[in-house]
Amino acid sequence: MITTLRIKNMVCSRCKRVVTEDLSSLDLRVVDVRIGEAVVEHDESLPLERIREILIKDGFDLVEDRTSALVERVKELIVDLVQSDGLQSMNLKLSEYIEQETQRDYRYISTLFSQTAGCTIEKFLIAQKIERVKELLVYDEMSLTDIAFTLGYSSVAYLSNQFKQETGMPPTVFKKDAVQARKGIDSIG
Repeated sequence: MITTLRIKNMVCSRCKRVVTEDLSSLDLRVVDVRIGEAVVEHDESLPLERIREILIKDGFDLVEDRTSALVERVKELIVDLVQSDGLQSMNLKLSEYIEQETQRDYRYISTLFSQTAGCTIEKFLIAQKIERVKELLVYDEMSLTDIAFTLGYSSVAYLSNQFKQETGMPPTVFKKDAVQARKGIDSIG
């Protein structure tokens, strides 16, 4: 039997590796793992509670209802856009992109997202972008101008204002104090 499991908080390739290891440890044959889901083959009924227990230990969880699955899908889309630097080349507004990818009305998704995630889609996007800015500042391989362009900001000033509003300090101060603790992208929003 083949089953697709929807999994919360998967945001990177390391997450895919950990989920693969977790599911394999339960003697499930892992067919495929993508951000947000895993396809497993099994002979008997799935030990969902055991799967949930092992995933929770590594910061993941199963998504079982449609609302949560849709919210997780939106989070995955945003994380992927920010981490892949896809915001600079995006031809659509974020709302249009989300509608296109989910095949649902953006107002409906936005309302569900706010009710379920406890923040708006825009706030979630901003938090993801700011963490990506921190990451790029710590790497010290790009100028602030390049970072602003890469993350789809209209100007360095706009990025700097938003960064200061979210962190309480301008990007230049953060860069000097690069020892500031960064958040894992899975713990944002």
